[in-house]
Amino acid sequence: MEQFQKEKEELDKGCRECKRKLAECQKKMKELEVADQESGKGELERLQAEAQQLKNEEKSWENKLEELRKKEKNMPWNVDTLSKDGFSKSVFNVKPEEKEETEEQKEKKHKTFVERNEKQIKHFGMLRRWDDSQKYLSDNPHLVCEETANYLVIWCIDLEVEEKHALMEQVAHQTIVMQFILELAKSLKVDPRACFRQFFTKIKTADQQYMEGFNDELEAFKERVRGRAKVRIEKAMKEYEEEERQKRLGPGGLDPVEVYESLPPELQKCFDVKDVQMLQDTISKMDPTEAKYHMQRCIDSGLWVPNAKTAEGAEKGADGAEAVYEEIKKESGDEEKGNL
Repeated sequence: MEQFQKEKEELDKGCRECKRKLAECQKKMKELEVADQESGKGELERLQAEAQQLKNEEKSWENKLEELRKKEKNMPWNVDTLSKDGFSKSVFNVKPEEKEETEEQKEKKHKTFVERNEKQIKHFGMLRRWDDSQKYLSDNPHLVCEETANYLVIWCIDLEVEEKHALMEQVAHQTIVMQFILELAKSLKVDPRACFRQFFTKIKTADQQYMEGFNDELEAFKERVRGRAKVRIEKAMKEYEEEERQKRLGPGGLDPVEVYESLPPELQKCFDVKDVQMLQDTISKMDPTEAKYHMQRCIDSGLWVPNAKTAEGAEKGADGAEAVYEEIKKESGDEEKGNL
């Protein structure tokens, strides 16, 4: 590829030089024609002959260039032919139109790509210097694609969730590098592998406006990552709390924590100190309907387990609550008689 490019440059140079000489010759011819001097006829004839020879040479140069262009079109695609430095839009390998992929196809493609290249993608994500990144992509051009960018985005969010903030910022930088390359490819309508060197050439020239755009997008991306990580953490916490709540549910499907928080303070105190006598005394002083309601919820949540004598009745809903309520009342009355 290097030899091919050198040959093309030499032909371009020769053609330009020939055109320059022809233009100078034609200019001298016009000056002699305007002067219309008899003594200048011999010089004019010489210039006319030289101009004709230069025209023939120009045509020869153009034919050679045309042959080289045809040869260039027939060259096989590889990393050398697809990647050129500079920012000229005159590239021959215009990206062909592609059919829109379904979400299922995209997911399958992404999964397959990651399985094959995860180690290489992570290596790229850890690079810091422009030159190192460019060389690694030159050695691994298949990484210059949407799948790599998508993996790096997800990895950034994972790192932020794990509170590896410094590492997240490092990978975020490489994520924006890949996204800028992909955007450049879209604007030039070429395969991303054909223009990643152009990106590095431009970014390394330290163009202030371009660097500011890069840094602004990097900072905005890191903020988006932090936001996504926060949402993911909150979702995970909610799922964890729900799992724990499901584990706590009593025989009647109620959460003992929620039931406890809904109890009147005097009943809460009974459960705090785990004093059955205090519970019996408190129940006996409450309105029967309210007492039955709270005791049923305590049974359904497992906060209160009735004794064997009343357990069978407790499984019968409202009748069970009444049985427990009556049992507590009875035990309370028996104790009072014993004290007399």
